[in-house]
Amino acid sequence: MANRTTDDDKSSPRFSFRVPPMNLKKTIGLSLLALTLTLGVTTIPQYINASDHDDGEVDTKGRNLSLTDLYVFREKDQNPNADGDNLVLVMNTNPRSLARQQYFFSTNARYEFKVTRVGNNDAAATGKEDVVLRFEFGEPNDKGQQRITATIIRGGKAIKSPGHTTTPLNAEPIINQMSVEGNKLAVFAGLREDPFFFDVEQFFRVRAGLAGFGPKVGFRSPGYDFAAGYNVNAIAVRVPIKFLQGTKTFGEKPATTFDVWETISVPDRGGKYKQFEQLARPGIAEGLLIRQNLLAAYNSVGPDFQADALAGKEPAAKIAAPIVAEAKATLKALGNSDDRANALLGAFLPDVMRIDTTGPSGYGNALNGKLSPIRGRMLKDDVIDITLSVLSDGAVKTDNVSYEGPNAGGTGHQPLLANFPYLAEPN
Repeated sequence: MANRTTDDDKSSPRFSFRVPPMNLKKTIGLSLLALTLTLGVTTIPQYINASDHDDGEVDTKGRNLSLTDLYVFREKDQNPNADGDNLVLVMNTNPRSLARQQYFFSTNARYEFKVTRVGNNDAAATGKEDVVLRFEFGEPNDKGQQRITATIIRGGKAIKSPGHTTTPLNAEPIINQMSVEGNKLAVFAGLREDPFFFDVEQFFRVRAGLAGFGPKVGFRSPGYDFAAGYNVNAIAVRVPIKFLQGTKTFGEKPATTFDVWETISVPDRGGKYKQFEQLARPGIAEGLLIRQNLLAAYNSVGPDFQADALAGKEPAAKIAAPIVAEAKATLKALGNSDDRANALLGAFLPDVMRIDTTGPSGYGNALNGKLSPIRGRMLKDDVIDITLSVLSDGAVKTDNVSYEGPNAGGTGHQPLLANFPYLAEPN
């Protein structure tokens, strides 16, 4: 089935999301398990309790163990002068980091990008870990730097690359060069300005009104960008596409489409690493779930488990059942028919960021036959406008917030860097 593309109107990014009648034999509850994982555990104050940008600090979870966003794009789409054969992967953590303050990566955790090779754009996501890019951090020194140990796992072989370093606050970006089996990779880790933009407070008011929990209101104009002025701890990796392809082919051709997601794992009392957070697509859990009490358990599983859920395997169906009604009710409150709500639940599952490297990157640039995004995500993509439009069937087009602004209060984000790691300098 041919890719479905967005409208050409750049001022109102939205999918051409025409959903045909569907007979979903698989349980919707199984699908929703993955959907609820999209933005991870969310335990922030009661009036805003569904954004991965402010999980809150609790005894078992510091901010440096919190994922915020994943970006995956062809480097040449961000920088026309760059090598056309590279992908850039960006993992943002430690949300809502205050300006002019140094924050550090956890010294007890593994931060990982995970990649699956995909045979075609319509293929079901499997969650198979064909390539893993793992990063571990040492104690900070008196210069505010942490040593980085990178471990690249591919084809069952793990290659360690120690001796790299993070970039301390207010320093020029340190680009760590790595050579892995003849492939040149580059790694940056350090504070950057958070590129995310969203009027999150007003979104929850709008959603509560649509769901019958408060007065019906619209988005204010201009909107307030709740991420403005904050930093994140970012890990950015430049990796050759041919390295991700490896030797596996589909027919006679190497993979050109990949599924990417990110995780944070910490050791249990026995020293065995357990997944603590996972994240891929933006904005879905924020759009559908009002109560967040079950997400911590779901956040410990990955897209492989979610794929099992889609296949109807237990115990996934039973685990997912408590939140099925809430998510579907939210979709219907947003104006979706029963059939369309079912189709939406299946369109974003399992939770992976798919990127077809044969076309231009961008979250709203193309859909596959299952109506899922397949072109990764750029740093300035207005994923909230896209998601709002999809979830409301076009009724809500924008939160009236943009990257550059001016948003309410005159806020906007700093210019992106011209070269890798591309993220703007920290505030």
